[in-house]
Amino acid sequence: MTSKSIDQLCFREPSEIPEEFQFETFNQTKYLIGGVLHQWDGPFQEVISPICIKKPDGTIDRKIGSYPLLTKDEAHLALEAAAKAYAKGSGKWPAMTVRERIKHVEAFVESMKPKRAEIVRLLMWEIGKSLPDSEKEFDRTVEYIVDTIEALKVIDRTSSRFEIVSGIAAQVRRAPLGVTLCMGPFNYPLNETFTTLIPALIMGNTIIFKPPKSGVLLHEPLLEAFRDSFPEGVVNTVYGDGQTVIQPLMESGKIDVLAFIGSSKVAGILKKQHPFPHRLRCVLGLEAKNAGIVLGDTDIDLAVKECLAGALSFNGQRCTALKILFIHKSIAKRFLELFCQSVEQLSAGMPWEQNATITPLPEPGKAEYLDSLVKDAIENGATIFNKGGGDFVESLFLPAILYPVNSSMRVYREEQFGPVVPIVPFDDIEEPIQYVVNSPYGQQVSIFGRDPVTMAKIIDQMVNQVCRVNVNSQCQRGPDSFPFTGRKDSAEGTLSVSDALKVFSIRTLVAAKLNSSNKELLTRITRDGNSTFLSTDFLF
Repeated sequence: MTSKSIDQLCFREPSEIPEEFQFETFNQTKYLIGGVLHQWDGPFQEVISPICIKKPDGTIDRKIGSYPLLTKDEAHLALEAAAKAYAKGSGKWPAMTVRERIKHVEAFVESMKPKRAEIVRLLMWEIGKSLPDSEKEFDRTVEYIVDTIEALKVIDRTSSRFEIVSGIAAQVRRAPLGVTLCMGPFNYPLNETFTTLIPALIMGNTIIFKPPKSGVLLHEPLLEAFRDSFPEGVVNTVYGDGQTVIQPLMESGKIDVLAFIGSSKVAGILKKQHPFPHRLRCVLGLEAKNAGIVLGDTDIDLAVKECLAGALSFNGQRCTALKILFIHKSIAKRFLELFCQSVEQLSAGMPWEQNATITPLPEPGKAEYLDSLVKDAIENGATIFNKGGGDFVESLFLPAILYPVNSSMRVYREEQFGPVVPIVPFDDIEEPIQYVVNSPYGQQVSIFGRDPVTMAKIIDQMVNQVCRVNVNSQCQRGPDSFPFTGRKDSAEGTLSVSDALKVFSIRTLVAAKLNSSNKELLTRITRDGNSTFLSTDFLF
């Protein structure tokens, strides 16, 4: 990492924190249901930052705020509000024209922009994300909303005409699905949450939104914007323990769409709680163990650069992170040397510190879990190849580069979701290919090499195993116009700017035989603007 000890890299005394990044306790007391910001006077959940505070005799946890621990009664009120606003498809929001819904979302994003500094600060203190990455998350979310609006206009333009086939005229449009439960992840609590919430919303669904356990407070500055930008009951929030507030929602059978980003285990539990699973539409972003395969003829400098970013950006806490690297034995020694040199040039520190790329981990007990993976690998024959690898204090864990990793080690199978990089040497390309084939996950893979015949063969095998094959580049989600999904236990449904609009809606059509009376009827309906569905209005 650096020549400094981990103690020197670690946490700061209050006086060492720059004034612009100082943080006062942020106690959230309100929640949004039915267009009203309600005041909560019940129990609260403390929010402890992953950023500890240094004291002369050690470090202490920093409480940065609290949020309401709602009960099943508030959960039912949120459900009633969302169901009333949807009104089985006849509510004001689902019956609204696309043009009108776009205006509401545009009003929301304009109300969101002034909250940038506040949300960025909360991202740093709540989940330990670096300042540049926190700013990027906010800006990318705003961009995503704008792109979603434009994508909807494109879809609507295509739908603004009649199709005539076999003497039948039809107009095909997209209609909403119903009450949608949105639950986002802690690692991208704003961006990933909004990649489901915004498309579900703009397509006419009503929303019940539960923030992740880490990353709750940063949504509070947007509650007024939600209240003021949308009709009452269209967006509702619930906070608290999942069993207390989410289980009753699912068991009611009144949730039409589940939008969840998290683990497949939790997703499975939620789906089983619904009494009518055949009626539940699921949009799921789940775990992954994306592999990087580095062939012997690769541009090694490029491979090191891409694998470094893929494995350790935001501490490796990304579903798209490269979580295991297979390196051909002919270049393994050189790759390790360059990779470890690059890792040791990374800076560890607090999120606001310049060039800090390794920051505190927000999940309680995460450093201890990663330490157990490292120890298990060492016991089974691996070595930590980088200086200071695996050292940790409290929530700050220095990257550990493990080599040679084999199938007897936990880190070979388990998704570490942190700064531990397992590297597996191979002779036969079938070994990494079979790893991907037999994996329970199927999100992405990265392949590094130069020979067109070999690369083509691997690509052709991988496209039936994962949903994105990255050639000489790290795994990633963007651009947001590309499909983002996965096979097996990695996803259900596709999230891109345009795909998300489709997954939160259903194709519905109005059809009529083209006789003279129907021609006159359809002409008058569209000409006079009598229908919000049957319309030839063209959105610019």
